[in-house]
Amino acid sequence: MIPHERSLVKKLENEPFALIGVNSDNRERYDSEIEEMGVTWRSFMQDTTSGPIPTKWNVTGWPTIYIIDAKGVIRYKNLRDSDEDKAMEEAVMQLLAEMKKEGASE
Repeated sequence: MIPHERSLVKKLENEPFALIGVNSDNRERYDSEIEEMGVTWRSFMQDTTSGPIPTKWNVTGWPTIYIIDAKGVIRYKNLRDSDEDKAMEEAVMQLLAEMKKEGASE
């Protein structure tokens, strides 16, 4: 997932978009992946799904993906991209378009 996330972050670098990771990987392994794979977004570590972030957000397995709108409302859950299916990116783009439309009408 990291290569697509990296390209999405780059594509939307001038947009009101943020990607935040919560990871349960081994810390040393993840730290090496951050550097090796070019992760530039903020990430938090949780040892298990019983940590404070997964508990509050009802995460029962990894990866769990939430797409949240500008008002903090979860609009989509567990959309994942593959070469054939760009569901996650399309959802993000839709929310950005909605936000711009709302801003223009105010």
